[in-house]
Amino acid sequence: MPNAYISGTGGYVPPRVVTNDDLVRDYGIDTSDEWIQKRTGIKERRFADAGVGSADLGAEAARIALDDAGLAATDLDMILFATLSPEHHFPGSAVYLQEKLGLCDAGRFIGCMDIRNQCSGFLYALGTAASMVQSGACRHVLVVGGETHSAALDLTTRGRTIATLFGDGAGAVVVSATDEDRGVRYWKMGADGRFADALSQPVWDIRKRPFIPLNEDGVGQVSTEMLWATMDGRKVFRHAVERMCGAVMEACQSTEVFGPDVDLWLFHQANMRINQYVAGQLGIPEDKLVHNIDRYGNTTAATIPLLMAEAARDGRLQRGMKVMCVAFGSGFTWGAALIEW
Repeated sequence: MPNAYISGTGGYVPPRVVTNDDLVRDYGIDTSDEWIQKRTGIKERRFADAGVGSADLGAEAARIALDDAGLAATDLDMILFATLSPEHHFPGSAVYLQEKLGLCDAGRFIGCMDIRNQCSGFLYALGTAASMVQSGACRHVLVVGGETHSAALDLTTRGRTIATLFGDGAGAVVVSATDEDRGVRYWKMGADGRFADALSQPVWDIRKRPFIPLNEDGVGQVSTEMLWATMDGRKVFRHAVERMCGAVMEACQSTEVFGPDVDLWLFHQANMRINQYVAGQLGIPEDKLVHNIDRYGNTTAATIPLLMAEAARDGRLQRGMKVMCVAFGSGFTWGAALIEW
């Protein structure tokens, strides 16, 4: 059975930088740089221009990852796209990415799958890709996490609790087969649907008839409480700490690779305070943690592959290192993966 390793990484964020002060000045949000940094660690984020979607951002990251792997898009056997902000209700973003990479024109009609597990989506996709490669069904799988949050944020004082957290961006990795003794050593995911509504954006409810209310002219109208994301911040914080710590401890016990053996930790970038608390609970030294939430905010499914791409580019992530990835998000969902680089 082949091993599944990450042969290439890539990351892309749109050029427009939106600082905390910009949120106050340009959008009139009653907040401050100090307030946001103190609670989240975020200084700025990136917003995509109108007309740019998650597959567009994902295509940029994917091209970088493919180049890093020394592969062409036509070498791919599968595309997995993790996102909570697809272009449409359906179809998913993966098929748009396939077309943008030129695979359809080349007659490479490979399988495309969207994975909707929000902040844990990349790890769910990584585990799926590793399994496909290890089974022999695929040799090269493109895994992308891409988000365009800015189009669906309530950029007013009313929505500041959530609007200040999120940014746009994409990260990608190529998971490839190898006979070398390296790669994805372990992955495990979890979920607790009892708390599905604690962090959600209902926007449409397919149980209703019609699922979007219509006015007298037959025009759909979405109420505020349905349109924007809602979050029980305290509940999310508490469960994030508990589940991330638990996922790490279970991974260490299962692999017999314990804290001091891990060379680099890649935490999902939801909130710097959560990550610092988890690191403190687990005794993880600061010099083994990688952060970019201060520059990008929470890019949901893109955070971990963006971290990977930056760490590899900057030389922090090197061959032979043991890397532990951990995420928690809406659902609630969570996961951990151990990778030997």
